[in-house]
Amino acid sequence: MRREDIADLMAFAVIAEERSFSRAALRLGLSSSALSHAIRLLEDRLGTKLLNRTTRSVAPTAAGQRLLARLSPALGEIAEGLDALADERDRPSGMVRINTHQSAAFLHVIPKLKDLRARYPDVVLDLGIDDGMVDIVSAGFDAGIRHGRHLAKDMVAVRISPEYHSALVASPDYLRDKVLVQTPADVLKLDCLAWRSPTSGSLMKWEFLHDRQKVTLDIDPAITANDMEMIVRAAVAGAGVAYLLREQVAAHLESGRLVELLPECSVPHDACYLYYPDRRQIRPAMRAVIDLLKEGA
Repeated sequence: MRREDIADLMAFAVIAEERSFSRAALRLGLSSSALSHAIRLLEDRLGTKLLNRTTRSVAPTAAGQRLLARLSPALGEIAEGLDALADERDRPSGMVRINTHQSAAFLHVIPKLKDLRARYPDVVLDLGIDDGMVDIVSAGFDAGIRHGRHLAKDMVAVRISPEYHSALVASPDYLRDKVLVQTPADVLKLDCLAWRSPTSGSLMKWEFLHDRQKVTLDIDPAITANDMEMIVRAAVAGAGVAYLLREQVAAHLESGRLVELLPECSVPHDACYLYYPDRRQIRPAMRAVIDLLKEGA
């Protein structure tokens, strides 16, 4: 089927409904002569007469009636689809798939789920939790959430968090009989709980500010894991000292389950960004999620 066939078939359906070229032309915003010409070309391409015309009336032929019986349901579905798009502009709806690392999900997405449901009850958020790096386009996601340094240059990025700060933490029980930590070098005498990237397999760098200089420790970890929440839980359980984000363990620090070591040596870390392919048209549901997540950043 050629593209012009679709437009001409829709015109045929309107003429058959109105039983008049002039009334159909008004509905379609065309002249009667242009409409008559389009139908004549359609009939020539199909090799079948679709409309009987007189000076006073227009009616489908038997072939035209059979075609109209098949055509009307399909055109109805198209109209419903277009109406649904119009409704979506006024009331965002549909699924938005986001790939995010675990910390961002806990800190910036989950706390806003209640507001999302209240404001946009027809939007369904599908979260893929992955601490590795993911090609969101090939994986079928609408957007991703990562720290600023990990963003691809061909993506549109929207900041959704303040800047983070590192925190060296351990449980009070673990520290009870350990050496006093006064400098970053003292950390090497402790059991280090290290996060390992699921993508590259490399360990996260342990960086500190000491005497106005950035210091990176070459740790020999006691335990490694590619799941950040496991590292947090291991630290709370007293398995060792962990290098995390202060915001990530704020509740544990407040409750006393963890204590922070060398807070004066903390270093800033990149904020989190929601990123997505550069497209001219963003679905209303996607726009609603973007606007909600960037609030308070």
